Amino acid sequence: MPNIGLILELALIAIVFAGLPLAYLWKKPGYSFFQKLNWVLVFMTFDLIVFGAFTRLTDSGLGCPDWPGCYGSSNPFHALGDIVQAQNALPSGPVTVMKAWVEMIHRYLAMTVGALIVVQLALVVSKVKSLGRGPLLGSVGLFLLVCLQGAFGAWTVTLKLQPIIVTTHLMLALVLLACLTAYAQQSWELKTSRVRTIRIKPLPASLLLIAALVLFAQVFLGAWVSTNYAVLACPEFPSCLGEAWPQTNWSEGYTLWRQLGLNAQGEYISPVALQTIHWGHRLFALVLILVLSTLAWRAIQVSTPATAGLGKFAKLLFGLLALQLVTGVSNVVFQWPLAAALLHTAGSAALVFCLVRISYWASWKSSMCLKTAKPL
Repeated sequence: MPNIGLILELALIAIVFAGLPLAYLWKKPGYSFFQKLNWVLVFMTFDLIVFGAFTRLTDSGLGCPDWPGCYGSSNPFHALGDIVQAQNALPSGPVTVMKAWVEMIHRYLAMTVGALIVVQLALVVSKVKSLGRGPLLGSVGLFLLVCLQGAFGAWTVTLKLQPIIVTTHLMLALVLLACLTAYAQQSWELKTSRVRTIRIKPLPASLLLIAALVLFAQVFLGAWVSTNYAVLACPEFPSCLGEAWPQTNWSEGYTLWRQLGLNAQGEYISPVALQTIHWGHRLFALVLILVLSTLAWRAIQVSTPATAGLGKFAKLLFGLLALQLVTGVSNVVFQWPLAAALLHTAGSAALVFCLVRISYWASWKSSMCLKTAKPL
C-alpha cells in the first residue's frame, strides 16, 4: 500500500503537468475553454498511447517494478540507488536508469490525462444548468474509464507484464481515445443556442459499426502479437518460415490467461504457438483492409460539398491503411525496428480517431437529419 507522502507527491506532479496545457488554453483565443480542453484531451491521449508503445517496445514496462512510484519514490532521482543496484546485478534486465525514466514519464503522462479529465468533470458540474445532463454523464463515464485504465496500468506492473493484462491496457486506451473524440466532436454548448442546425448524415451506420468491430478485433490481435513478443515468429513476408501456411496451434496461441512466455500448463510457450499468434494477425489484416477500404470508398462516393469533412477523413482512412500495411511489413522484413513499430501503433490509434470522426456523418437511416437546438 503506497504511503500518503508518495500519493501527495505524485498528485503534485500531475497537477504541475496538467497545469501547463491548462495555462496555454486559458490564454489562447478562439473556441471556448471547455471545447479546447476536450480536444487537448484527445491529443494527449493519442500521445500517451504512442508513448506507451515506446515503453513496451524499449522493454521499460518493469523499469520501476512497483506501483505507483519507483521503489517507493515519486521519481527515479530519489530511487537512483536501488535502480543502479538492480542494473549492476543484471545490466540487460528490466531495470535500468533509462528504463525507469521511460516508465515513470509514461505514468506522469497518464496521471496528467487523468487530472485533465477531473478538470473537465469539474467544469461540466459547474455548467450543468447550461450544458444539460448529457455532457455530465459523458464526463462521469470518461472519469470511470480512466480509473479503470489506471487499474490495468497497475496490474501490468504487479502481474509482471501478463499478456492479457497488457493487451487489455492498450485496448482500454484506444476505447478512451474513441470516447474522448466522440465527446469532443459534440456541440454541447451550441445546443443551448437558438440557431437551427442542419446535419447531413449520408453514411450507413451499419457499415461503420462493422468497420469499428473489425478494427478493434485486429488491434487486439496486433496487441497480442506484441505483448507475446511474436513479431519475429514469422521472420519473412508473405510466407512464414518458407511456408505459405505454417504449422499452427490455435488453442495454445490464444489461451488468454497465462504468464508471459508460458503456456496454460506453466511450460515455455512453443514456437508453433508464437507463429500462430503472428499468423492470425497477418490473416485478419486482409479482412481489415477489405472492410475499411469499402467504408472509405463509400464515404467518398456519398460525400458532397456540404459534407466535405467526410471526404477528407475517408481519404485519410486510405492513407492510414497504406501506412499500416507498410509499417506492418517493415516490422517483419527489417526485424522489428523501433520507428516502424511505433508508427504501426500510432497508425492504429489514428484509425480509431478517424472512424470516430467519420461517425459524425453516419446514420442508421442514412438520410438528412434536421436538429433544432433548444431555446435559451
